[in-house]
Amino acid sequence: MSPKTRPKNKKKVLVLLDAHAILHRAYHALPDFTSRSGEPTGALYGLTAFLIKMIRELKPDYVAACYDLPEPTFRHEVYEEYKAGRPKTEDDLIHQLERSRDVIAAFGIPIYDKLGFEADDILGTIVEKTARDKDLKVIIASGDMDTLQLVRNDEVLVYTLKKGINDTLLYNEKAVIDRFGFVPSLLPDFKGLSGDPSDNIIGIAGIGEKTASALIQKFGSLEEIYKALKKDEEALAVAGIKPRMIGLLKEGEEEAFFSKTLATIRRDVPIEFSLPKKVWKESFQKEKAEKLFTELNFRTLKERLWGVLSDETDEKMENAKEGDAEKEDVSEEELKKLSIALWLLDSEETSAVREDILDFAGVDTLKEAEEVLLKEIKDRGLEKVYYDIELPLIPIIAAAQKRGILVDVKYLQKLSKKYHKELSSLERKIWKLAGEEFNINSPKQLGGVLFDKLGISTKGLKKTAGGARSTRESELLKLAGEHKIIGHILAYRELQKLLSTYIDNIPKMVGSDGRLHANLNQTGTTTGRMSSNNPNMQNIPARGERGEAIRSAFVAARGYKLVAFDYSQIEMRILAVTARDEMLKEVFVSGKDAHTSVASHVFGVPETEVTKDMRRKAKVINFGIMYGMGINALRANLGGTRAEAQEFYDNYFKAFPKIAAYFEGVKRTARKNGFTETLFGRRRYFEGINSSIPFVRAMAERQAFNAPLQGTAADIIKIAMKKADEGLKKEGLADKAHLLLQIHDELIYEVKEGAVKSAVRTVKDAMEHFPEIPLPISVNVSVGEQWGEMKEYKK
Repeated sequence: MSPKTRPKNKKKVLVLLDAHAILHRAYHALPDFTSRSGEPTGALYGLTAFLIKMIRELKPDYVAACYDLPEPTFRHEVYEEYKAGRPKTEDDLIHQLERSRDVIAAFGIPIYDKLGFEADDILGTIVEKTARDKDLKVIIASGDMDTLQLVRNDEVLVYTLKKGINDTLLYNEKAVIDRFGFVPSLLPDFKGLSGDPSDNIIGIAGIGEKTASALIQKFGSLEEIYKALKKDEEALAVAGIKPRMIGLLKEGEEEAFFSKTLATIRRDVPIEFSLPKKVWKESFQKEKAEKLFTELNFRTLKERLWGVLSDETDEKMENAKEGDAEKEDVSEEELKKLSIALWLLDSEETSAVREDILDFAGVDTLKEAEEVLLKEIKDRGLEKVYYDIELPLIPIIAAAQKRGILVDVKYLQKLSKKYHKELSSLERKIWKLAGEEFNINSPKQLGGVLFDKLGISTKGLKKTAGGARSTRESELLKLAGEHKIIGHILAYRELQKLLSTYIDNIPKMVGSDGRLHANLNQTGTTTGRMSSNNPNMQNIPARGERGEAIRSAFVAARGYKLVAFDYSQIEMRILAVTARDEMLKEVFVSGKDAHTSVASHVFGVPETEVTKDMRRKAKVINFGIMYGMGINALRANLGGTRAEAQEFYDNYFKAFPKIAAYFEGVKRTARKNGFTETLFGRRRYFEGINSSIPFVRAMAERQAFNAPLQGTAADIIKIAMKKADEGLKKEGLADKAHLLLQIHDELIYEVKEGAVKSAVRTVKDAMEHFPEIPLPISVNVSVGEQWGEMKEYKK
């Protein structure tokens, strides 16, 4: 039965949390969320969301959390192989298991654990200790089905996660019987016969779940089964148990009882437990929870919890917020300005809303918040970025969104038919290689085909919740070359994504004017770069046949041309300047090809002898170095051995020693100040840069590595957008040249045919002249009627 509301009864409700089981389920069900300080929070987010759902649905009077400890339990002492098949717990999950105690404490929930015992045993003991309280109902909240053995009538229930962290079921004794065919107390007997692979409990080899169920339904517990077997073996045969199974029972008696012992939850753990004097809600400390939620960036969860605690719906809360905003009489543009200010002060606050602004400022009104934020902008030296770079873009971006880009919907419909045929063809190829038809989109079915039927090795692959073998793209890429089917599956997924995200979706998003008005988000990234959504135009493949085909759906209006202005190797030019590397500067001053010149220096050959492969490798390391690529990632991109990648890496920094010194300086400054700065003063903060958690610190260092380069590139294109807008107005071209999109380092305009020459000169001039970059800045210009078929512009 699905839990909707608390059953109507006068009994008090005690909810017991199986904390580890819930955290493990959440960790595998949710993305790898992180807080603004770089702390991993996916499992913590899932735990918190589950707690709020539990509070809303079960309405507990008392709550207690039961934990495993990392030390071995009594089960490990008697059976060394207990849970031996489970993969090693990942570092970020270990951290969240420990950190979760702060979440539980913030909710005012007492924690119980005991050395040598599992959380299940603590749960069983509390159930036993409260068994005589006839005025109490106990509900065990867990992601683990093992706890079902504790269910008793309607007095002890299990509230379990069926799928993910949102799909839950509430088991009473009848529900357990309906599922298994016998009472809850016989579940350890069931495992004694059939075993439990997840815990490495052996059971009796050869006896599966079906036979185990039949034996228990006919005879009862293990003791009763063996009593019947020893008294009259024929009784089992009459009950339909085959002679082979009877033989296995005889041989496996010791294993069966030993496995039952391992599977039985203890109810005698030496802990002190008594119901709190106050009900849970009275013990809850809102300030403590609010502080932790802010620290973990759980804004939406905080709002949800307050709504549950005050018996208000999310809708009422939202209406109240809207009412508050109306009372303040704040325009959308004013709110946008404050959102930008907050983002400059805390780069993790992308797309900040009213509540984020008030939280940061610690005030109740936006008028007060404005005063706080603008003072901080001044104190941190961010006035130039705020007033000269970001604020002037607000009307420019609004105009670009309002105009939108024209879409050839009929073309996309034809493309859809073509690609759906290709998708069906790929599907048939995959089925043929698999030797059967199956649902390619089902991870379970796909895993069965790849790893069981085809026998592809799972070595080095990550697992999902419950130890299932992952078939995510990142894992399948590791198997490229293992079997022909892998390439087809990856191609199938790529094509399916392009169809669902762009080809089939965009026609539904086109306005009545025939144009797509994608959202251009000025504060969409932590680096300073813009992003887009509805749809994400930046993710349309830039190269390849399919990418060009999709881009060709975006067209110029009659009498207009699309004109694209694309910076050439802008980040490498910025690197040459910021690292003060004269050799790299000379490459750009002389107008040489940067990748060829770098290859010449790294491989120690004249530029005329640089091969295509040498240039390719130089290009990989040029971009890889700027993005903090390590040796393993470099090896994967270059091909060859790790030793070769290391040698190439070392040679690069020998040839360009100032670049190595520059990046070390960036990390050192970030550790000292907690932030990095661009050439124009934009800051990106890294709260995790001095974390005591190694992987959090390492991640912050990787992000800091490239932040000044990406941020400066973001500043440059934003300044260029402002200068180009001013230039077009000055030249009388404002109604003839319209900005449509900003994609990475590219600006796309729609320009009247007769004004293309003047517009190109004006925009190109705005983009290429920066006194802060004492190097030639090159902008490639292309023109066409379709975005996917644009040709190089020639005067």
